[in-house]
Amino acid sequence: MHDVSTDSTDGTGNTARPSRRGVLAATAGLSAALAVPGAGAAHAAASHEDRRLRALIARMTLEEKVGQLFVMRVYGASATDPDQADVDANLKEIGVRTAAELVAKYRVGGIIYFAWAHNTHDPQQIADLSNGIQRASLQQSRGLPVLVATDQEHGAVCRIGKPATLFPGAMAIGAGGSAEDARTLGRLSGAELRAMGVNQDYSPDADVNVNPANPVIGVRSFGADPAAVARLAAAEARGYQDSRVAATAKHFPGHGDTAVDSHYGFPVITHSREQWETLDAVPFRAAIRAGIDSIMTAHIQFPALDASGDPATLSQPIVTGILRGELGYDGVVITDSLGMEGVRTKYGDDRVPVLALKAGVDQLLNPPSLDVAWNAVLAAVRGGELTEARLDASVLRILRLKARLGLFDGPYVTHAGVARTVGARAHLAAADRIAERTTTLLVNEGQLLPLSRRRHRRLLVVGADPASPSGTTGPPTGVLAAALAELGFSATALPTGTAPSDAAIDAAVAAAREADAVVVATYNVAAGSAQQTLAQRLTATGRPVVALAVRNPYDVAQLPSVSAFLAAYSWTDVEVRAAARVIGGRVRPRGKLPVPVQRADAPARTLYPIGYGLTY
Repeated sequence: MHDVSTDSTDGTGNTARPSRRGVLAATAGLSAALAVPGAGAAHAAASHEDRRLRALIARMTLEEKVGQLFVMRVYGASATDPDQADVDANLKEIGVRTAAELVAKYRVGGIIYFAWAHNTHDPQQIADLSNGIQRASLQQSRGLPVLVATDQEHGAVCRIGKPATLFPGAMAIGAGGSAEDARTLGRLSGAELRAMGVNQDYSPDADVNVNPANPVIGVRSFGADPAAVARLAAAEARGYQDSRVAATAKHFPGHGDTAVDSHYGFPVITHSREQWETLDAVPFRAAIRAGIDSIMTAHIQFPALDASGDPATLSQPIVTGILRGELGYDGVVITDSLGMEGVRTKYGDDRVPVLALKAGVDQLLNPPSLDVAWNAVLAAVRGGELTEARLDASVLRILRLKARLGLFDGPYVTHAGVARTVGARAHLAAADRIAERTTTLLVNEGQLLPLSRRRHRRLLVVGADPASPSGTTGPPTGVLAAALAELGFSATALPTGTAPSDAAIDAAVAAAREADAVVVATYNVAAGSAQQTLAQRLTATGRPVVALAVRNPYDVAQLPSVSAFLAAYSWTDVEVRAAARVIGGRVRPRGKLPVPVQRADAPARTLYPIGYGLTY
C-alpha cells in the first residue's frame, strides 16, 4: 500500500510542494480563458491553458497521477464525520474511514454519489459533503479540485430526490419530442446539481433502444429512432453544459439492443458494422458535435467492431480506433462501473483498470477494490506496461474538464445558492409542463377518456407500486389517486403490486364493483402474468378499465381487454401526476410513441408504430 497523502519526495524524484494557494494562482484564469470567443482566440486560449495544466502535471507525483484517474464511491453524508455504520462500510470496502481520508490516501480525481451510500439525504447536506470533499482534496500538497458525479438521468434512474426538481425520464422526453424541453431539463437539472456541488452527471443515455426485452436500458433511452435520440441527447447535453455540469453520453458503442443486463452478465451485440453506423453511432456522433464533455463506455461485446471477445470498455479498437480515431473525440472517456459483471467476466480486477487505460479510457469508475485497482495501475507504469506519458494524456483531459467547469476558480458552493436554486418554484413548474407534453394515449375505445366527473366520479386505482428510483417519490397508486382527487374525483388507492396474489386480485375485483371506473397502473406486463390476469378480471366486471403503463409502453400489447391505455414511461410523481391530468381531462394527451410496439401474438408485426398517439 502506498500512502501518497503527505510524502514530500515521490518515486519520480519530484520534490516541489506548492500550496493550495500556489496551485490556484498557477491556474488562475483558466475558466475565463476557456470562454474567449472567436476561433483564433479560442485556440490561443486553449494552448495557454494546456501549458498551465501541463505545468501542473509535471509537478505531480506518479501516485497522484494514478489517483486522478479514479472515480470512487464512498459511504457517508459528511466528508469528515459520517455515521459509524458508514465508517464501518468504508473501512471494509475501501480501507479508509471517511471521504476526506479517501481523497488524502488515494488522491482520487472523482467521487460518485449514491443514495444507498447515504450521500444524498437533502440538498444542504449534499452541498456540505461536496464542499468537504473539495476542501479535503485542495488542502493536500499539489491538491486539485474533484469531479463530483452522480447518475441523475431522471425517470427510472435518479440518485438525488425531492426537494430537488425531478423531471420526466428519457423515453418520456422522447414521447414529447421537443429538443427545447430536453435542453431545458438539462439546464435546470444542471443548475440544481451545480448548486449542490455536483459537477458531472452521467446523463444523457444515448443508446437507441430497439429491443423491447432490453432489461437495463428500456425507458432510460429516448427511443428507437436514431435521429430522434441524437437530437434529444445532444440537446440535453447542451443544457447540462449550459449550467457548467459535465454531461456524459452513454453507453458507447451502444447498449440499446441487448437482452442481458451488463450489471449481471456479459451482453453480446450482434449488429453489423453497417447497422452500428446507421443506428448506434448516430447519437454519439451528435453528442460529439454538440461538444459533449465525457462519454461512458459499455461493458458489452461487439464482434463487428472488435472480434477479440473483449468488452468495449477494454477494447483498443473501439475506444481508441473508433471513438477517438474515426469519431474524432478527444474529451474525457469514462468506464461504466468496474464492479459490474460485464467487465469482470474475462479478466481479474487487477487487470481491468490497466486494460481500460491501454484501450484509451481516462476515468476508471468505481472499482470493486480501489486498493487493488490503484496499485495495479501503479505497478503497470513502474513495470513498463503503461508509460507515464500515457497517464499524462488522460490526466490532461481530466484537468481540462475541471478547468472548463471552473473548478480551479470556484470549487465551493453555498447554502444560499442551494436555497435559491434547488427545487425552485419555476423549476417545478417547468417539470410539470414538460411532463404534460409526454403522456401518450394509445387506446381510447368509445371515447372513454377523458373520464367524466359526473359519470365516473368514484374511481378505484389499483396496480403496481415499484420502489421510488430516488427514494423520495410515490407510491404511484397513491400519487395517482391523490392527483385524481384534486381534479374532483372520489379516488381510492388499492395497491396490488407487480405480481398480485390471487387474494389481491379478488380484493381489487370486489372493490371495482363499487366504483364507476378503474385505473390500473401496470409495470412490465408479461404474457400469462398476474398483472395481465388482474386487468382481465377487472374488465370482466363490466366497469371501464383505464391502464396506465408506468414503465414500458410495450404493456399495451399484453392488455387487449382494457378500454383505454396510456403510457407514462416512468412511475415518478411528475409523470404520474401528468397522466392523471390527462385522464381527468385537465390537459389533452400530446405524446407520440418513441418506440414501436409489436403484437404479442405476432412479434414480427407492428401493433403501434413510432409516432403513434391519440388525442382529444
